[in-house]
Amino acid sequence: MIEIRGVVKNYDEIRALNEVSFDMPEGQVFGLVGTNGAGKSTLLRCICGVCKPDKGEIFIDGEPVWENPDVKEKVFFISDDQYFFPGTTPNEMASYYGTMYPKTFSKERFDQLMDALSLDRKRRVQTFSKGMKKQLSIMLGIASGCKYVLCDETFDGLDPVVRQAVKRLFIHDMDEAGITPIIASHNLRELEDICEYVGLLHKGGVILSKDLGDMKLGIFKVQVVFRDASSLDTVKNNCNVIAEDHRGSLTTLTIRGQRTELETIITSQVPVFYEVLPLTLEEIFISETEVLGYDFAGITK
Repeated sequence: MIEIRGVVKNYDEIRALNEVSFDMPEGQVFGLVGTNGAGKSTLLRCICGVCKPDKGEIFIDGEPVWENPDVKEKVFFISDDQYFFPGTTPNEMASYYGTMYPKTFSKERFDQLMDALSLDRKRRVQTFSKGMKKQLSIMLGIASGCKYVLCDETFDGLDPVVRQAVKRLFIHDMDEAGITPIIASHNLRELEDICEYVGLLHKGGVILSKDLGDMKLGIFKVQVVFRDASSLDTVKNNCNVIAEDHRGSLTTLTIRGQRTELETIITSQVPVFYEVLPLTLEEIFISETEVLGYDFAGITK
């Protein structure tokens, strides 16, 4: 498990992380999502020990990360900014990471993965496309044998076939090798079909961190046509409505709470029509951040 306790990180006058505290359970795909500049990349760099928090501490399997080589051997960081030594080939990069992770790196596994993706292991990396470089980084991460693989915008630049292949690899190695992928991404739809646990950052702080299934059970989208305006007022007075939208006679409400309770309140108003739907991860993200004022709905006004 990765434990983040009161982490603060500043870059001069900019506070990238502000008292961040939550846990990343092992054995699950953890999705780290957030607004632009929320601190996702900074947090990943702190977890792998590249950046030192100005305050607070991060523990991996009960041990502090900073200046702890034994703990760092459990972590592989795949940055969004791809970097490889100039003039090197994938084989040479594999040899390098073999020295960085001498106990766990598998050259045999690396060769197998590269061949499966039809990537030339002897070709200069500088001639690879962005997507090919991202594939190479992911294959190095999986072959490293590290328990925790931190991925910053993992699926960016990958075509749909490769994205699905990477997801299958993560699931396979979770079962076979016990890895824990931690994926930071803006593409919430990509995360939704693979992540089991989600942490949501906004302006350097944590909005929520919980099981994705539990999260969806506690918030719903209701589409309803009321007979009169007083019915809407009654629902709003008795339910935790966090967002609403009107299109003609159709009202769409985002409501936090238990489904049975909100349905009881809505049906008591004898609506012309109503439907309760679970929210997608993207809709949950929008709803939670709009409450905090991160809303550009008025940009077209």
